[in-house]
Amino acid sequence: MRVVNLGPDPSLVYRPEIVEKQYKDKEDYRNFENGGLFDRVFHTYKIMHSIQTLDFVKLKHSEWSHCSHSQMGVMDAVMSLDQLVDESDPDVDFPNSFHAFQTAEGIRREHPDNGWFQLVGLIHDIGKIMALWGEPQWAVVGDTFPVGCRFQNSIVFRENSFQDNPNTSDPVYSTECGIYTNNCGLEKVNMSWGHDEYLYRVMKYNECSIPEEGLYMIRFHSFYPWHSNGDYMHLCNEKDLRMLPWVQEFNKFDLYTKTADLPDVEALKPYYQSLIDKYCPGILKW
Repeated sequence: MRVVNLGPDPSLVYRPEIVEKQYKDKEDYRNFENGGLFDRVFHTYKIMHSIQTLDFVKLKHSEWSHCSHSQMGVMDAVMSLDQLVDESDPDVDFPNSFHAFQTAEGIRREHPDNGWFQLVGLIHDIGKIMALWGEPQWAVVGDTFPVGCRFQNSIVFRENSFQDNPNTSDPVYSTECGIYTNNCGLEKVNMSWGHDEYLYRVMKYNECSIPEEGLYMIRFHSFYPWHSNGDYMHLCNEKDLRMLPWVQEFNKFDLYTKTADLPDVEALKPYYQSLIDKYCPGILKW
């Protein structure tokens, strides 16, 4: 299967509510309390938090970790996100492909000599391609969190979205460590299923040469309760703590480059293709 690039829908890009305020203050990002996209965002998280259980996550691993759904190059995967608007994102309402280049260019400006870091900025969200293959967005997008242990308070909409999740009342899964042990390491923790874990699995399966720091960025960039709120530290080992500053550095660009100042994608493609050829060459299995 090969995803055809249909190009971005202009009606999604040039909306008056976006153009009206092209640049936002930092405190305006990740507003989960109100705003024009609130209903859409809450609905997505409500379903996610009701259904993402330990058993559900294990099922998704069995469905997706064998990378048998498609074969394509990385740039084709990036451009396929022209067809996707993230329903969990309160900050933007334009196709995800623009965000990929925005993030990469933000990193390139501050880290001009770090090619693998720039590439991670470009590709970090392409696991969302699952949504184009029939996976509902609540199992693809949004903040991630561990399953198999207590849901911590810093998870988005924690107070009013987990009532229907059976793990909430499980005598083991509802404890602080659940099925895990103190300082077991995030590698042993089952995260809610989504694009982070899927892309990490794709990178490992295809033996891409992105270094460990970049793989942590890919795997945990949506794990806001950890990298931005300091929760789940009791599950971390020394490696996780060494990698945390890298994930936090990445988060600056993932979050604060989301503006309506859209990049010239065609002009940027050759440069980023050269990085793809170095770290993730050829046709990958997805």
